[in-house]
Amino acid sequence: MKHYSEGLKTFIASALFAAISALSLAACGGGGGAPAATPAPLPASISLTRVAGGFSQPVAITNAGDGSNRLFVVEQGGTVKIMRNGVVAPAAFLNITSLVTPTGGEQGLLGLAFPPGFAARGTFYVNYTNRTAVGNTVVARFGLGASADIANPNSRQELLTIVQPFTNHNGGQLAFGPDSLLYIGTGDGGSGGDPLGNGQSLTTLLGKLLRIDVLGTAAPYAIPAGNPFANEILAYGLRNPWRFSFDRLTGDLYLADVGQNLVEEVNFQPAGSGVGANYGWNVMEGSSCFANPSCSSAGLTLPVAEYRHGSGDCSVTGGYVYRGSNPSLRGVYLYGDFCSGRIWGLRRSGSTWENRLLNDTPFLISTFGEDEAGELYLADYGSGDIYRITAP
Repeated sequence: MKHYSEGLKTFIASALFAAISALSLAACGGGGGAPAATPAPLPASISLTRVAGGFSQPVAITNAGDGSNRLFVVEQGGTVKIMRNGVVAPAAFLNITSLVTPTGGEQGLLGLAFPPGFAARGTFYVNYTNRTAVGNTVVARFGLGASADIANPNSRQELLTIVQPFTNHNGGQLAFGPDSLLYIGTGDGGSGGDPLGNGQSLTTLLGKLLRIDVLGTAAPYAIPAGNPFANEILAYGLRNPWRFSFDRLTGDLYLADVGQNLVEEVNFQPAGSGVGANYGWNVMEGSSCFANPSCSSAGLTLPVAEYRHGSGDCSVTGGYVYRGSNPSLRGVYLYGDFCSGRIWGLRRSGSTWENRLLNDTPFLISTFGEDEAGELYLADYGSGDIYRITAP
């Protein structure tokens, strides 16, 4: 998934690779609450086991939470396929290629989310760019067809459309939070450097983390009472949030935001916090000033981890906190870089954050995914293969 910016994210050959910083939570402004008990050391490495292949430009992996143990793999061109125990179903679960911007760059079918109680509700949500103008963002709801393995493409109900000024920085992530509300990540609208100032503007839905109520009785959705600006916006100051997730055990939010030319970042909010948070773009890129070298970080929520470009790194891909069966990985947030294929582990230890490079893969890591048991997966955008993450 080419979610780095269009030619502006050039590799800085003279830069030395900088390991992920273990930043103090207090210094970063991303903390809150009592510090967690000191965990065991981070594992020294992780392993990857190929479980399936044959996908075309996979950009998202998720589960339905319905006890079926299915994994749903989103292909950027407009299809969703089902995988069971490494076997890919012959028929697509959803095919909306006729609605989606033709595959290329950062557009296409980008996100998929199943609501709590999906088995009874029978509806799910997608995020894609359509074929209007340069390709506007659409959040839509679909229902099932005659089979639980086949959706009804004619059941589409568009809930939200956001006009895009440029083709890049579309975000695309959807996820239901612990509050059963739908969270949506939107990019700043594209080009480079946020020329329209969308990240810091509260009059646009671009460059934001949105939160809406799609499970209530209001149509097409309701604005949650706790949203700080009496609209869809929960937090702002984002450039291109490529994958955020909630820790299934604690409800904490982890949000990775793709940088411009220099810094990739991971942001954190403890469960129930982050209302009205300003993540800084385009005042800052990570913890560094962007346009104005004497900028102020006052009032901004800075990342808990970041890394600078070099050695092929160029675009962060957010992941998940591992909650599976391997005790050495539990509680570790795994994330990677699309261009270099590196994978890191991040975990809070007391009042600080520990970070470690866990694997240096040859893959174009476009997404991570979580199954119903808390096991984690990643997709190689180039080969179309899906890998399961394990550790010694």
